[in-house]
This record gives sequence, C-alpha cells and structure tokens, in this order.
Amino acid sequence: MNLVLFNKPYGVLSQFREKPGKRTLAEFIDLPGFYPAGRLDENSEGLLLLTNDGGLQARIANPKFKLPKTYYVQVEGVPTEERLNALRSGIKLKDGVTRPAKVSVLNQAPLAPRDPPIRVRKDIPDSWIKVTISEGKNRQVRRMTAAIDCPTLRLFRANIGNWSVADIAPGSYQAMQVNLPKSR
Repeated sequence: MNLVLFNKPYGVLSQFREKPGKRTLAEFIDLPGFYPAGRLDENSEGLLLLTNDGGLQARIANPKFKLPKTYYVQVEGVPTEERLNALRSGIKLKDGVTRPAKVSVLNQAPLAPRDPPIRVRKDIPDSWIKVTISEGKNRQVRRMTAAIDCPTLRLFRANIGNWSVADIAPGSYQAMQVNLPKSR
C-alpha cells in the first residue's frame, strides 16, 4: 500500500501535526509514514491524496505531470457564458495567467448540503460549476472564481487524474497500491 484516497471533510487541516482548536488528518488516518501529496485548505472538501512513496508524491504534486484536478464549485451568483469563457481561456491572477480550465455549469447540486451550511444571501442566487484545472497555484480555483465576480462559497475536489472520492464517505479513506511506470 502506497496511496491513500481520503475524502477530507470541511474544517480539517491537511496536516498531521496537531494545532490547538483545529481538526487534522490525525483524527482520521493512523498510517505512519504517509503524507499529503498536495493540499486542500481548511475550508475545502474532497479528495486529498496521501502517500509514503517519494516518487509517487512527486508525480502527483509536480505541475509538470499536469494531472487534471476536477472540482465542484458552488459560487455566488450565476456566471454568464462570457465569464465562463474567461475561465476557459485562462485568468490573469497576481502570480500569472492560469492555464485554460475546462468549465461547465451543473444544473443541480452534486453534493448534499454542508454542515455547517454555506452563507446565503437573500438577494443573490448561487450556482454550481464543474472546473478542471491542470496546475495547482495556491487557492487557484477560489481566486479564479473571484476574478469573474462569482466568489466561491463551497469547494469540493472530486478527482485528481483517475483517482476519485466517488465511493468514499466524508472522513473515510481507501488505501491502495500504485505502480509507477519505470523511468527510461
């Protein structure tokens, strides 16, 4: 076993080291030698990969391998086609222009309501989009949706490459063995 697929709940830090008043991975995973291959911020949910294999960690986390990451994003407002096309073309952020994203509108919520619930504004609707990116700038999806004036209310990572949390309950994990192709 060298890979763990963890469905990270809202409010959990992507670290094992204890932090007073915060929930961490140690509450859910008791596998010595495993470390996150990438991160999800405390307010984000969904797939977090952990490994005890340095080569696999580099493959997952290194942007040169361009593993696609797919997110379900609940945003404030209803993004216009023009705004969605801006995401598809690449958004200018303070640290550079993002690679083009694959973006589609979801007609229904892909997830059950969150506990605690998201903030709701009486006069502003919210909507869901599916965003796939192939890079990993800090808080990238949140900054991308803010750049199109549709701030992220909820962020759930569903997939990294072919790995998914589709059949893993929040707070649970699945361990597996992954064999990397030999380098030439």
